[in-house]
Parts: sequence; structure tokens; C-alpha cells
Amino acid sequence: MGEAISDAQVVRVLRPFVRATAPLLDALRESDPLGLRTRAEREAADLVEVQRGPRERLLDRLTALRVPGTAAWAGMDAAQRSHWWVSRVGRFTALLTAVPGLGGALADRLPVQDALGAAAQGLLLCAIAGEHGMTEVGDRVRLLAWVLFEREVDPELAAGRGVRHDAAAEDVRTTELTEEVTESSRRHGRITLRAAARTLWRLGRLLLSITDELEKRPQGRFYHQAFGMLPVVGMLADYFGERSALKRVAKRARRWLREHR
Repeated sequence: MGEAISDAQVVRVLRPFVRATAPLLDALRESDPLGLRTRAEREAADLVEVQRGPRERLLDRLTALRVPGTAAWAGMDAAQRSHWWVSRVGRFTALLTAVPGLGGALADRLPVQDALGAAAQGLLLCAIAGEHGMTEVGDRVRLLAWVLFEREVDPELAAGRGVRHDAAAEDVRTTELTEEVTESSRRHGRITLRAAARTLWRLGRLLLSITDELEKRPQGRFYHQAFGMLPVVGMLADYFGERSALKRVAKRARRWLREHR
């Protein structure tokens, strides 16, 4: 059995992870790579009432859409916006996490799926933290450590004030993790679906350095895991399992936020 992973090791991984999620989440809010706002706008256009005039009716409908960048979004409270991240963006991250499930039991023996799942959960935890006004990296590190790995990390350590903290190495790692986001924004003026997926994969690979911790993350129900052992069908079971796990992640996050605000 390998040597136990220390809090310091977890923090060294989570600090660049948390920092790298910031530009990705900003890009997801602004550029709509998943087509959420575009699809909603199309739905609004389909509901135009000719008798009122297409332009006026469309503007009314767009104002009521609950997606980032709309007036309705600005009027939502933190809990409602957090639910949006888990419900809407969580579908995308759960799908990416479930892809290894095509291999059934063989894939379940590898840490890839747990790494992707933990990365997706960590990304959405950072989104939830942001909606609750929690912007400090150290605070988000403590949130992720508690929700994902059941660790109560010292605030000073999480803030990067430990004696072994290497700020330069952390900066380099963060830059590497966000290369896809930076390049996509430079070339396309927005983040593409491919860039978002590849960034999530990079975040997952980072978490592989603490593989033994990944099994602690919230998982799907027992029946999701049972069907997940089957080839092909396992992908569908894993998808619903990850969706279920995200709900548990959000519930644990709410508890932690109540206790630490």
C-alpha cells in the first residue's frame, strides 16, 4: 500500500486546479459554447406572437431567459444560479465523464473516469462558490477538499502560505492547464466545445497525481455502478450516475458554505 497522501499534497494539486477553473468558467458564462443561450433564443423566436410584432415579443422573451448575460439571470439568487450550473452545464460534464463507460468493467478498473468525474465536480463546485461570492483561491480549495475528499484543510495551508509553497511552479501549472482556453479565445474570440472538453481533461489529468483520493468523491447510486460494469450500456448508466453524484456534490457544498460563511 502506498504512502498516505498529505493535506499539503492535496493543496498543491487543488490550488492550480482552482485557479485554472476561473477563466474556463468565465468563458462558459460569456461565450455559450454549449449553445444554451443560442438554443433558448431560438425557442424564444419560435414563440413570437405575430400580432404583437416579432421584435417586441422576442425582446420580451429574451429578457425572461434564465441564462448568463440576461436580465432574468441577474435577478436570480445564488441558489438558483448554482442549480443552473449543476443542471445545465452538469449535463455536458457528466457526458464527458461517462464516455469511458463504453468499456464497461474494463474502464472501471482505470482511474480515468474518477479523474474526469472529480474534475467535473470540482469545476462546478468553483462555479457554485463564485455564485455565493466566494472568490479566494484558498477558500475554494478548502471547499473542494471537504466535498470531494472529506478533508478539513487548514486555512493557512489552503491559502498557499505553507513553508513549502512554490508560487512559481503553481503559476506555470495554472498556465499549462488553461492553454486550450487561451488559444481558443485568441483564435475564435470564444471558447469552443472542443477547448472546454480538452481543458476538463487536463484538469482530470492533474488530479491523477492524487489517485487514491479520487474514490472518495461523491458517486452515483449502487445501481448506476452495477449497470456501469456492462459494455456500451455502461456509458448511459455512468451518465445518470454522474448526474446523481452532482446533486450530492451541490448538497454537500451548500452544507459547507452554511458552516463557513
